[in-house]
Amino acid sequence: MTTGLIFASAGAILFAMGVAGVLLIAHLLRRILAFNLMGSGAFLILVGLAQRHDVPDPVPQAMVLTGIVVAVAATALALALVRKLHGLTGRLELPEDGERD
Repeated sequence: MTTGLIFASAGAILFAMGVAGVLLIAHLLRRILAFNLMGSGAFLILVGLAQRHDVPDPVPQAMVLTGIVVAVAATALALALVRKLHGLTGRLELPEDGERD
């Protein structure tokens, strides 16, 4: 088992944990953390599988670096939206279907 395969396997586990968190958790801050965990798993999979004859390929690594920058910006936007929702409603969960405030 190569190191790239070990990293890809760990990334798949992180991705699955993130998907479960996004689907099962109602609290918005925890859901954002789960979404970040899912993204980190995807990045780890890409870096782990981006090797040719045990030499890292720079193109997927550059894509992952760009993805990390985009993920930080998306996380900042999500946190700003959650803060605005909390300021308007006083809650950190989305309303259920049919529920009105």
